Amino acid sequence: MVFAAHPITDSVEAFNRDAWLDSLRAAYTPAEIDLIGQALDSAADRASFAQSLGTANVLAGLSMDYQTVAAALAAYAPLENEQQRNALKALLGPDVARLVEGVSRMGQLHRAGIDVTLDEGKKTPVNQAESLRKMLLAMAEDVRVVLIVLADQVQMLRGWVKSSDPARERAAQEAQEIFAPLANRLGIWQIKWELEDLALRILEPALYKKMAKLLDQRRVDREDYLTQVIEQLRGELVQAGVQGEVSGRPKHIYSIWRKMKLKHLDFDQVYDVRAVRVLVNDLKDCYTVLGMVHGLWQPIPGEFDDYIAHPKSNDYRSLHTAVIGPEGRALEVQIRTFEMHQHAEFGVAAHWRYKEGAQASPKSSQGFDEKIAWLRQLLAWKDEVADAGEWVEQFKTELFQDRVYVLTPQGRVIDLPQGATPLDFAYAVHSDLGHRCRGAKVDGSIVPLTYKLKNAQRIEILTAKQGQPSRDWLSPEYLATSRGRAKVRQWFNQQNFDQDLAQGRDMLDRELHRLGVTGFNQDKLAAKFHVPRLEEFLAALGRGEITPNQTALAIQDLAELKPVAPVTTPKRERVRTVKGDVIIEGVGSLQVSYGKCCKPVPPDPIVGYITQGRGVMVHRQDCGNVTRITDARRPRLLAASWNTGANVLHVVEVGVQAYDRQGLLRDISAALATGKVNVIGVKSKTESGVADMRFTLEVRDLTQLSRVLIEIKKLSSVRLARRVG
Repeated sequence: MVFAAHPITDSVEAFNRDAWLDSLRAAYTPAEIDLIGQALDSAADRASFAQSLGTANVLAGLSMDYQTVAAALAAYAPLENEQQRNALKALLGPDVARLVEGVSRMGQLHRAGIDVTLDEGKKTPVNQAESLRKMLLAMAEDVRVVLIVLADQVQMLRGWVKSSDPARERAAQEAQEIFAPLANRLGIWQIKWELEDLALRILEPALYKKMAKLLDQRRVDREDYLTQVIEQLRGELVQAGVQGEVSGRPKHIYSIWRKMKLKHLDFDQVYDVRAVRVLVNDLKDCYTVLGMVHGLWQPIPGEFDDYIAHPKSNDYRSLHTAVIGPEGRALEVQIRTFEMHQHAEFGVAAHWRYKEGAQASPKSSQGFDEKIAWLRQLLAWKDEVADAGEWVEQFKTELFQDRVYVLTPQGRVIDLPQGATPLDFAYAVHSDLGHRCRGAKVDGSIVPLTYKLKNAQRIEILTAKQGQPSRDWLSPEYLATSRGRAKVRQWFNQQNFDQDLAQGRDMLDRELHRLGVTGFNQDKLAAKFHVPRLEEFLAALGRGEITPNQTALAIQDLAELKPVAPVTTPKRERVRTVKGDVIIEGVGSLQVSYGKCCKPVPPDPIVGYITQGRGVMVHRQDCGNVTRITDARRPRLLAASWNTGANVLHVVEVGVQAYDRQGLLRDISAALATGKVNVIGVKSKTESGVADMRFTLEVRDLTQLSRVLIEIKKLSSVRLARRVG
């Protein structure tokens, strides 16, 4: 934004103070005129007086309240110390002083070095320009500050048009990319149109002159023409008994040029250089008016769009037609109901983005757009509100304070949620910057990493050449954004990647050896689990995210193998032994125990093994001791199954790996208690800040175990939780 070194836009020597104030008396009370006069007198001796006066004229033309007009006149008052700020409050009151301070604060951003160009000759990306506009609104505690800034831009460009200073191109680019779209969002069409035309005139003077010549008449003449058309249409509505409103939509040079550019049209193909809009009460009246228009004037072939029968993707609805109007000139007519118009103007934020050419996701900006819609309605209602004070109070809002807009040292705007910290900022800029972060400066002062950022602050991250994140950063106190915490977790996962990879490779080799599979395409195995790379699959296997059972089944499926041999038991006479929750087939009454090597739990597939002197030992079918049994001992295998009617607790071991923190064991114990699981043993060790814990539990079945593991995995800093054995 440019708030300094304005050219003198007009001669102030012939300025008549009393005559100018008299011109405002129809809109403001005597007391309000007195305050505006005081602001005018305070600005008279400043070099920026012509700029301030022009800005105030723009705002008065928009029927803004007296405080806004006074603040525009005082916008360049010195506010370098408390004494000057107090003097301004004493002269114009605290409300006007607050507006002036808001305008001054925005001006400081420009002097601090905000750039709307990233490189020489390159235009601002859409998302950066949008962030700048959002930051302007978020910074303004009173949205009238933004209106003063917009009016200031209009008056400034009026002066730059007459100047040859190279700085005018930067000002025009800012107006075109930042301020005109912002005026469009707020529905201040007069400012939008003039900013766009003035910016085009400065940036493309030859093109602007060419476009001016292509227009067959001046803007005033076009508006006179539209007035005649409007009167004719109003008369036709009265005769037809249709209640409605007719208004003109004179096209401006920039909008005509932009349409030609976007749609690759010649000037003769642009039929809406002159346009009117008809608003009616009912849907049927839309088509009645359409027939009326086509009866009055000849339609232009191929220039009729029925967006009522076929709405646009943003649900915009209206009838558009182009005709050869009076005097043989092309004329566009838009016809819609008042409800459709309300929806188009206030209810469809995506329509504004469509007009501005932005690519932002409607979902991502929904909350912001709803607030903008509210402000647009407020601006539209300002002439209908009887109590001006009531309308002014509506502007004193914190609508946009749920986001924080801060600056990089290069002036790029970073959009963060409320409560974000310097660490959130660092990770938003780049993951490596976040990992190496060791401190931060805010507006030149060192702050802790837990500092809560505020709008428009300039953030500088202090880094180490070789750094790594801290486990403490996983706390919301350090990182308020889930994105930042996810990047920290990802870093810690990557550090153990090699160890997990080696363990996973050993586990896969054991499964392949057990199944007797050779020459197997392991990449297909990774693809079956929807993992893009074999190394990532092996690491997931090593971490326990993929189990050996799942791997074995996938190998059998891909290699088209029959079920593995360990589940097959020799035929025996039909004798059944029921011990607790286990049913043993093929022998009489024997002592039954469970293998400590695999600790089977329902519904694990199981098999019995006749030991020497210890009865039948029950193992999981995929237990290593079973799969490696020799042919000589295979007759000792017995078919076994679970007795679903029993209610017996089973011992199982669970491994939990987590980044060590205070209260970790307490949280895990609470999860186990919530799952109604008995803990009969705990072992724990911590190395390099990572806690490796082994819990011996009593569970009814795998369903209960699965639930409690899921709850443990949800805990903060827990890296993995899995069954062991």
